[in-house]
Formats: sequence, C-alpha cells, structure tokens
Amino acid sequence: MNAIGIVTRAGRYGGGTYAHSDIAMSFALWISPEFQLYIMKDYRRLKSDENSRLSLSWNLNREIAKLNYRIHTDAIKENLIPPDLTPEQISYKYANEADLLNVALFGKTAKQWRDENPGSKGNIRDSAGLNQLLVLANMESYNAILIEQGKLMSERLVLLRALAVKQMKTLSSVRPEDLLQLPEGEKK
Repeated sequence: MNAIGIVTRAGRYGGGTYAHSDIAMSFALWISPEFQLYIMKDYRRLKSDENSRLSLSWNLNREIAKLNYRIHTDAIKENLIPPDLTPEQISYKYANEADLLNVALFGKTAKQWRDENPGSKGNIRDSAGLNQLLVLANMESYNAILIEQGKLMSERLVLLRALAVKQMKTLSSVRPEDLLQLPEGEKK
C-alpha cells in the first residue's frame, strides 16, 4: 500500500489493516457521522481510563514515599537531634535532611526548585515522576539506615546519589509489559 500512517499485515489471526488513530477517526466519519461520534466517545473513555491508571500509580508511589518519610524522620529524631535544640533548629534539621535527598535525586534543593518554578503548585516531590518517587522511597529508608550507622551527611550524600543513579538507570530500562511476565518455570 505504501501509505503513510496505514499498515497492512497478512495473516489469519494478526492480519488486517491498521491506521493511525487520526486516520481511523476520519474513516469513521466516512462510514457515518453517528459511527464517528461513537468511536470518538469510546476513544476518549479509553484515554481517560489510561490517564486514571497512570494517576493511581503516581499517587501510590507518592503515598509510599510519604510513609517512608516517617521512617526517615524517626531516624533523624532518634539520632541527629540533641535535646537542647529549639523548635526552629529542629525544623531546620529536618529540612536539611529532606534537601539531602532532594539533592541526591533531583540535583537541587526544594528552595532552588521553587525559585525555578515560581508558578507551580506543590513542591519538588509533587512534580516527580513515577520512577523518581519509587527511588525516593528507597532513599528515605536507606538514609535512615545510614543515619543510624552514624555516617556523616557528606558521606550519606555520596552513597545516596550513587543509589539514586543506579536505581534510576535500572528503572528506566524496565518496560511495563516486562513486569507482567513471570520468570521461566512459573505458572499463573
């Protein structure tokens, strides 16, 4: 056929003519305006469902990061905050530890992100992608362990950055369809 946006495949079960969604919508109009409206409505529903699933995944990862933040803050409270600090100093300590994670993962502090994004609602973590939120949750747990081991902040930054780079590299190579497959020998 040699048409741009249209592919024809031979075969009994996988064969057929496939077109880009815009071409398919135009074809639906050629069949009938009523059919085109039906197709467009269903297409929008499918896209909405897809976006909803992505939103659910993002929200789940954001909640996991929030829960792990509790592990992180407990380690800070138990190991890094002496009893003679003022509430303002304590708040500053928590913010510094949060920014340690931000710098290790995002390469900037929360304030730097706010200065770069003055019109944005939320914070640096609210703008994070799915993989970043998953890595952030892992980093919070790991930093809690490093704090309990007595590692200095400078040491922890190096270790956390290495973890972030390694995990982001791994997660970027994983395709969602690969997650659905079980290893050889296992049955569903």
